[in-house]
Amino acid sequence: MRNFDGFIFDIDGTLAKTNALIFETFRFVSKKYLNENFTDEDIIKLFGPTEDVILKELMQENYEEARKDYFQFYSENHELLAEIFPGIDEILKIIKEENIPTSIYTGKGKDSTQITLDKLGLTKYFDLIVTGDDIENHKPSPEGIEIFINQFNLDRNRVLMIGDAPADIIASRNANIKCASVLWDSYAKEKVLNMKSDFIFYDVNELKKFIIENI
Repeated sequence: MRNFDGFIFDIDGTLAKTNALIFETFRFVSKKYLNENFTDEDIIKLFGPTEDVILKELMQENYEEARKDYFQFYSENHELLAEIFPGIDEILKIIKEENIPTSIYTGKGKDSTQITLDKLGLTKYFDLIVTGDDIENHKPSPEGIEIFINQFNLDRNRVLMIGDAPADIIASRNANIKCASVLWDSYAKEKVLNMKSDFIFYDVNELKKFIIENI
């Protein structure tokens, strides 16, 4: 029996291994414009708002040039520093074949989201893409979840959010939907485990088996 009529996916750390790309891109522009060498931890602390919001705050009068350099570096180094997690495309194909609505809900901005989805060949699997640029309040706000539920007229008891971060769990709880936390590349693994998500998956095959059994 089908248990879910809609799936929402995060991108970074969930669909794709992109942390190295994000870290190196921020390091590139911060070194060039601020003469600072940010650590991974420094960059993680910035997470939440879109790249544009972060860059405006960091770069001030150099924002426009830094933004151009940021997305150029992000795009040109994507194949070198980012990759889809093996098996993710199979999961998305299975869901698509069942004609179940799927959405992206990410804190990334539109530009980086589209670059990543296009370069990894994933755009075709999603019926809706909600980025940090499409909402007033970024995750853990449930706003992106509500947009998906309302657009496809879904029963929130049958919608699943799949992500790797604490913000995904909080957003799901705020929207009263279930959350599956994936831990194959989470930058906050221990915190996620302590938050006791509805479902925990340590590898892609576990998630694939779960999806097949629930659609």
